[in-house]
Amino acid sequence: MYSKVIGLDIGGANTKLASSDGTLTELHYLPLWKNTRLPEILKEIAERLQPEKVAVVMTGELADCFKNKEEGIRFIKDSVDSAFGFSKVSYINNMGRVQSETDRLRDLAAANWAASARLIGTETGDCIFVDVGSTTSDIIPVISGEHKAGLTDFERLKRSELVYSGILRTNLAAILKKVNVEQSWCRTASELFATTADIYLLLGNIDEEMYTCETADGAGRSKTDVMRRIARLVCADLSEIKGKDIYQIAVQVKEKQVSILTQALFEVAERNELDRIAAAGLGEFLIKEAAESLGFEYFSVSERWGEEISKVFPAYAAARLLD
Repeated sequence: MYSKVIGLDIGGANTKLASSDGTLTELHYLPLWKNTRLPEILKEIAERLQPEKVAVVMTGELADCFKNKEEGIRFIKDSVDSAFGFSKVSYINNMGRVQSETDRLRDLAAANWAASARLIGTETGDCIFVDVGSTTSDIIPVISGEHKAGLTDFERLKRSELVYSGILRTNLAAILKKVNVEQSWCRTASELFATTADIYLLLGNIDEEMYTCETADGAGRSKTDVMRRIARLVCADLSEIKGKDIYQIAVQVKEKQVSILTQALFEVAERNELDRIAAAGLGEFLIKEAAESLGFEYFSVSERWGEEISKVFPAYAAARLLD
């Protein structure tokens, strides 16, 4: 039996859930921009779990189905409040605290990382909290139990505290403009032919169960499906390009993603005089490589709380704030 306190992390693509005692975790692929079933799924969760308290963080307000962030926040908030009418619902703001003022809606925007940073600061002390998820990478300096990051995605992008690159949904063409194939350089096609989920499935860093987003072509998740999508990155099919070259494209994408993350980590670390990394999310394996390349101390959320908690850490952190 789980505790009666749950956390919800409602993103543009995924809604994550965790109980405060860590015995329950769920991940639902619910893209907000595609006739979302978020209200119905939240009601199903409420009826099934009947929690006493619900802590909510969100990032989904940025989805382009909303004309602005306020509209997105109100949609998410209305969906949660309607579903959990019998529970005490609290919203966590961009300082990692329960929001008490109802007129400061924008403080709820993109605040999932703040809940995570507050818990990490309590548990591990000064560090850079890094969460590489399906879509983005958060790089948050935490000092004396408080985060020192910008309060909006816009500000964090400017400060290298947010890198819009993740393990599942990132377009490969956004990572590499050229790849080395057949001992020569080849430009990539700027189309949504393949995503990072294809790369990491081929390399064995994730399995088909972890490939929770849609595929770029609507096809399956077999090795052949994945290789076919990656081949299209260079406008080829499987009759034109060898399997070993497709594999090398995957390796190059991973190396570039590690390099981008490493550079951002270095900038944040230098600015805040920190050299300790606390890593969470689907992409812990990327964070570890980046931390090792910089010679930083490395702390794994998976090792501390388990892999399932790491995948939904903002939801777990939000729940812990109420427990």
